Amino acid sequence: MNVNTKSLYRSLLTLGLSLLVTAHVFAQDHLDIQISGVGASQIPVTIAGFANEAAVPRKVTDIIKADLARTGLFRLVGTDAVLPESASIDYTKWKANGADALVVGSVEKTADGKVDVRYRLFDLGRASQLSALSMVAPAQMTRVTAHKIADDIYEKLTGIKGMFSTRIAYVVRAGNEYRLEIADSDGEGRQVALRSKEPIISPSWSPDGTRVAYVSFEAKKPVVYVQNLVTRQRTVVANYKGNNSAPSWSPDGSRLAVALSRNGYTQIYIVNATGGGLQQLTNTRSINTEPQFSADGRWIYFTSDRSGGPQIYRTSVNGGDAQRVTFAGNYNISPRVSPDGKSLAYISRRNGGFQLYLMDLENGQEQRLSDTSRDESPSFSPNGQFVMYATGAGRRGVISVVSVDGRVKQRLTMKAADVREPSWGPFMK
Repeated sequence: MNVNTKSLYRSLLTLGLSLLVTAHVFAQDHLDIQISGVGASQIPVTIAGFANEAAVPRKVTDIIKADLARTGLFRLVGTDAVLPESASIDYTKWKANGADALVVGSVEKTADGKVDVRYRLFDLGRASQLSALSMVAPAQMTRVTAHKIADDIYEKLTGIKGMFSTRIAYVVRAGNEYRLEIADSDGEGRQVALRSKEPIISPSWSPDGTRVAYVSFEAKKPVVYVQNLVTRQRTVVANYKGNNSAPSWSPDGSRLAVALSRNGYTQIYIVNATGGGLQQLTNTRSINTEPQFSADGRWIYFTSDRSGGPQIYRTSVNGGDAQRVTFAGNYNISPRVSPDGKSLAYISRRNGGFQLYLMDLENGQEQRLSDTSRDESPSFSPNGQFVMYATGAGRRGVISVVSVDGRVKQRLTMKAADVREPSWGPFMK
């Protein structure tokens, strides 16, 4: 491996760590969300107060409103009215208030201490009911229930599946400690999955949301682990000679694509999610790293410097010749394929900055999504409508979210802490 190749590999492997700074994190720290921009058109919605919301610690309607507002696709038409799920609807009255849709609901405690949340959604223009749900869950799962209602509203009004009842993973550096944290998609409900004095990078969700693969340097070298989020059991998946990095799950959750330098040059491999069964896909005198399965599991997208500088390629999961995917710009890395397989998010270096781009894989057209210059680690929302990524804000790392049309932007920050390596997980069951 020549000096330039070593330098390139180090830059790719440590992407996401270069901007980390020392900070102190306090127990009350949480992810704050700032929203800017709106969709090309907004749907006016009235969300009436749910009956008996005092039965739960936080109002269900507050969570639903916050979920819908941060998409930029809805305009919330306010009301102080409380309307139970069983209420009779005066369509003319509510339409006159300027809304196209109305949400009503009720919260009840069951005999065994659980919470029964019921809701209905109405199309005011057509004077008809669009949806109704009743969900019974433990009280501590009320936030998840509210997210699922928001998902249902989003889907019924846009025709696209929502993404609120999902989770995110990210890495926080606080002083000399690194933490792999899990949170709801709105940054609430934070839990620490792993603490370490050594760097943690590249978290990747299993398709069923029960496991996270990541790279830890606790062995003084990069090693790929899979951690069960329920039992907290960890499995070493790749600890070969050299560097083990960049895990990515197959769509069925049985395998991982990884980048290994076990034979000198960094190459793409596939390994069983429990370890073993190693299969080499690339074999070149160049760096091949950052593998990502396509949504249908047929292809592996990856970064390679085989053309002189880092570009994105793809190869069959069975190996064979690789096809170059990116051609604009001389430095393109970190490929992420959309859930429908039609788009590719990646980081491109243009004019000295690293920015998030989106490519239409059918016609090759690309669009810059970010207005920042230190972007890294893109990750699609499960419905493919948003891309989450890390970027720099002053001397700190923050998480940003942008809609795939570039119109709506969110920023998730943690007071006095550095946040990196975001990964958007699947829907919660």
